[in-house]
Amino acid sequence: MSRILVVDDVADAGLMIKRLLERKGHRVTVCTEETDALDYARTYPVEVAILDIRLKKMSGVQLLAELKKISPATRVIMLTGHPTRETANQAQQLGAFAYCAKPIDKQDLEEKVAQALAAAP
Repeated sequence: MSRILVVDDVADAGLMIKRLLERKGHRVTVCTEETDALDYARTYPVEVAILDIRLKKMSGVQLLAELKKISPATRVIMLTGHPTRETANQAQQLGAFAYCAKPIDKQDLEEKVAQALAAAP
């Protein structure tokens, strides 16, 4: 069972991802606040983090940078409803494993999570 962290400022979006991944046997925690997500990552080893680009206090890219400082081995999948090349490039440079557009294709997300877990060190 893998530990997955989902950070989305829209609670319902995070809960939908949680239900989807829990059916695959993963342990999923959803946070709507960036500080809660960072505190969680400091406390528990997170194999995969799924981060929305647009959050409340910082961008998902900024959260990615902070998360990688805490847990460099965490594979991060970025989500956005407004994909841009600049954001995708920033996320990739900071170590994002994958980048997905919203609305979320459930099968695509499941595949990206499986690939991220398979890429574990």
